[in-house]
Amino acid sequence: MTKNMPRATVLALLLGTTLLPGCALLVGGAAVSGVLVATDRRTSGAQLEDQTIELKAASRVGAVSGGGNVAVTSHNRSALITGQVPSEAARVAVEKEVAGIENVRAVINELAVAGNSSLTQRSSDTIILAKVRAAFLDAKDLQSNAFSVTTEAGVVYLMGIVTEREAGLATDVARAVDGVRKVVRVFEVVSEEALAKLVPQPAPPPAPK
Repeated sequence: MTKNMPRATVLALLLGTTLLPGCALLVGGAAVSGVLVATDRRTSGAQLEDQTIELKAASRVGAVSGGGNVAVTSHNRSALITGQVPSEAARVAVEKEVAGIENVRAVINELAVAGNSSLTQRSSDTIILAKVRAAFLDAKDLQSNAFSVTTEAGVVYLMGIVTEREAGLATDVARAVDGVRKVVRVFEVVSEEALAKLVPQPAPPPAPK
């Protein structure tokens, strides 16, 4: 998938991706938590740890969620918890379970004490998620693959290692998408100088012989 693909084509591809409620979108094949490995700003070790955190969370939170609908998205070892649980006790228990997973360095608990979302709401979230990703691909001066996007009940959560400029632009783009009720920023904000050290620079052209 390339940035110059027509919006309709991009959106069709995104909508064809199978999504679980609250999960980050998988784009373009080899990806970790919705971010392409080839252009990921995390270290390879952090990417692997994020995968492991999500897998462990998926196997553990069910027992303490009280039958709730819980999703955990990890980015650079920060674990975002979204979904619904039936009680405050379950909300606290899920957070404690996720915080106890090896290598988790921060937990962002966005669980709502409410009934589980309906199939209609989950389908709507899937469509919103695809639209946000398509909008990111269309946006100028925005590296869409630097962002992990999660949607729950019309709320869009944005994660990633980004500059303040990128964070502001991504937030504005997501807010403009039809159906988005709110945008929650879960960014690691770095300076432009620090970002330059994270992103591999293109190799210089070979010297003429």
